[in-house]
Amino acid sequence: MTKDHEDDGGHEWPHPADKAYAVDQARRLHDRARKGGLKFEVYLPPSLALWLLDRIEQGHFLDPSEATFVLLGEAQDTELHVDLRNELLKCSMQSAINDPRPGISGEDMFERMREKSKSPLPEPAQWKKQSRR
Repeated sequence: MTKDHEDDGGHEWPHPADKAYAVDQARRLHDRARKGGLKFEVYLPPSLALWLLDRIEQGHFLDPSEATFVLLGEAQDTELHVDLRNELLKCSMQSAINDPRPGISGEDMFERMREKSKSPLPEPAQWKKQSRR
């Protein structure tokens, strides 16, 4: 999420210190990234992880790093096309409106999130690149 908001506990997210650190780190890495690119680690929640693994099994991507490269490239390409992004947002919203499943209130959602956060997450699966020598 990129927009600051307050969760139900009254805390700002992201925390201002975390946001300042991220901005500072991005500035410090600019020159090195310009020359050598950027390498980073990412965590995907289960629904995105399964979506990605399905696409790899179907042959759409070789591995998660290729998917990241392709999908971020597509996001960069569409960034300048505000009209297309707005149309996509409208379609996504209409799809949510048309979803036949019953909705839940914000209060119920926060309660579910509180309950879920009480138990530790299972150890995530980790992709290992094949090394060719």
